[in-house]
Amino acid sequence: MKNIEILHEDDFSIAVNKPAGLAVQGGKGVKTSLDALLAENHKGGIETKPLLVHRLDKDTSGVILAAKGRAAAARFSHLLSKKAVKVYIAVCKGRPEKSKGIITESLNVHGGLKHSETKYKVIKTGVFLEFIPTSTGSVTDMGEFSVLEIELGTGRMHQIRRHLAMTGNPILGDDKYGDFSLNKNLRKTANVKRMLLHASNLIIKNEPELNINAQLPEYFNVFLQR
Repeated sequence: MKNIEILHEDDFSIAVNKPAGLAVQGGKGVKTSLDALLAENHKGGIETKPLLVHRLDKDTSGVILAAKGRAAAARFSHLLSKKAVKVYIAVCKGRPEKSKGIITESLNVHGGLKHSETKYKVIKTGVFLEFIPTSTGSVTDMGEFSVLEIELGTGRMHQIRRHLAMTGNPILGDDKYGDFSLNKNLRKTANVKRMLLHASNLIIKNEPELNINAQLPEYFNVFLQR
């Protein structure tokens, strides 16, 4: 698949590093989707057609796994619900109150509150600096940001994005739950045009263990190096 990195492939599964902006499934208004690309590039028969066994938001990049055929899909769906660790990297506004912890705010799912757990650890902090060209040049401090390593305890829709927004630390570039004025400023001053949330690691604790890693997209590194 052009421009999509294959991270792992065997007789039963294929994992790719999904780029931000690519929908995982087709639907109304979706021209290109990951499931369609996987089907187009599949060389085997219908019994081994790749089937996605979990999801990522369109604007989230990173590891996503598909099983080859229905039998493999049923097996991996069970393993993902019981024996999987999903790790993400996020860049958020500000600094969480504690350097590590678990956010346990219940989230509304289809009209009802559901228990939700997002475990996080701060791995880096910094400040937004905006260079303002003048006769002497000046730099303005626009506030703090934090890089978080996140592990999901539950898998509610938009869980990480919603939990971090609820704590006052929305993900940079998030156009649904984020700080819209800050996002607008960062698009102009720091070229932040994508949400800074990446599924970096998927571990399935089985025999043998499956451990799949996806490197951060270049736009993450460009922002952090600034």
